[in-house]
Amino acid sequence: MKVLLVHPSPLMYSEIFLRLEPIGVERVAAAVRAGGHEVRLLDLQIFAHDEYHREVADFAPDAVGFSLNYLANVPEVVDLAKATKRRRPGCFVFAGGHSGSFIAEELLEHGEGALDAFVRGEGEVITPRLLEAVGDPRLSTLPGIVTLDGAGPPPTMLDDLDRFRPARDLTRRRNKYFIGVLDPCASAELTRGCPWDCSFCSAWTFYGRSYRKASAEAAAEDIASIAEPNVFIVDDVAFIHPEHGFAIGRELEKRGVRKEYYLETRCDVLLRNREVFEYWRRLGLHYMFLGLEALDEEALRLHRKRVTPGDNFKALEVARRLGFTVAVNIIADPDWDERRFAIVREWAMTVPEIVHLTVATPYPGTEIWHTESRRLTTLDYRLFDVQHAVLPTRLPLKRFYEELVATQAVINRKHLGLTALREVAGLAAKLALRGQTNFLRSLWKFRSVYNRDRQYGDHQRPVTYQMRPPALTAIKVRAKDLFIHRPAQTAPAGP
Repeated sequence: MKVLLVHPSPLMYSEIFLRLEPIGVERVAAAVRAGGHEVRLLDLQIFAHDEYHREVADFAPDAVGFSLNYLANVPEVVDLAKATKRRRPGCFVFAGGHSGSFIAEELLEHGEGALDAFVRGEGEVITPRLLEAVGDPRLSTLPGIVTLDGAGPPPTMLDDLDRFRPARDLTRRRNKYFIGVLDPCASAELTRGCPWDCSFCSAWTFYGRSYRKASAEAAAEDIASIAEPNVFIVDDVAFIHPEHGFAIGRELEKRGVRKEYYLETRCDVLLRNREVFEYWRRLGLHYMFLGLEALDEEALRLHRKRVTPGDNFKALEVARRLGFTVAVNIIADPDWDERRFAIVREWAMTVPEIVHLTVATPYPGTEIWHTESRRLTTLDYRLFDVQHAVLPTRLPLKRFYEELVATQAVINRKHLGLTALREVAGLAAKLALRGQTNFLRSLWKFRSVYNRDRQYGDHQRPVTYQMRPPALTAIKVRAKDLFIHRPAQTAPAGP
């Protein structure tokens, strides 16, 4: 069977700061190829819709699968599925992915028959089985598969993360992937899942609060096979178990691998496992993202971060002493007023870290989707990208965006202003000489992307597909009721 796998277009945030390789789709592609299928992969972060339609016409796939990790991509994927069915009525069209797993039934309804199936949960195990079952009336009985005719049992987890290394040979124009100054940049996965239970996050609900590790040898071998000089480690929380990080590092040293790395972790993990981060600093780890989320105790408690402001600030001190360039995130609540934005601006200008703002957003799969008492002001999927306010704002909406953009602009001037530009001019020039202009182009995009009128105007667009609002219930939602995967439900990796 000829199979085309598709990653959708970039979100607003990705227009400036990063464009990451679709490693999840690449791993599913590897599993499908191992099942004997001919596979192509198209990343719409890089290619336009016209190129997608040409690919469908030229390749004539028997099946097309869309990745749907973000709610904001729902309208695009549904429209592409419908367009694909019009052009190739016999083609089997399916989708899968993180956010889509929580709303599979409503996606199929939006598709009006254009989506034949949705894959809930991880895709490596079940996607080859799904393709083998095309045309079989029992298809909807497969684990994790949802169709308009019904749904199978809960999805199964991949039991061995060493299997199905990313099919990086299928991604084209790989020089377009970058994060900040790491240009170009590949991605690697060392672990999967998160054992914490932050109220605003759906990583733990997707994986059933489980945590799995690739073997040190397989992880190092995968990184060693990467052609790019830079690697973003996609783990939700890096180096929870320090012995795993040390083991991978030793395997990399054995192989003589030298690259620059960027990763994400928690402040308390950095404090507890400082030595492994210090070791990786010597291996080439220069950049780190820390999810502070809030500056005050009360907000951290509401987010259920299970960390104190004091520990967060200690972690920043440790990262500075170790010589890391650090980016942090602060969650802006729609209830913020001018004074609150001003406090964040003032703090951000006193620290050397790069500070990003995201907007508090309840969405399916998070606990706050069920517990947030404020009513949603929109059901437009496209606005659920943590860059738009979907809850009532204390300030008039346009004024809220003024403050949000002004705060982010002040912070960005610190890092992308004239002084900062002089500091990175040499690096930017070297990248340009090698034909790498992703980072250089990002320096000039801020005002066109983060723009009060644009963000406010996004609320005025006509809405074709509306989300189902959360069900009103007086019964407390149990954590396990939110799970897509349950930790015991693993399955052999297949061929």
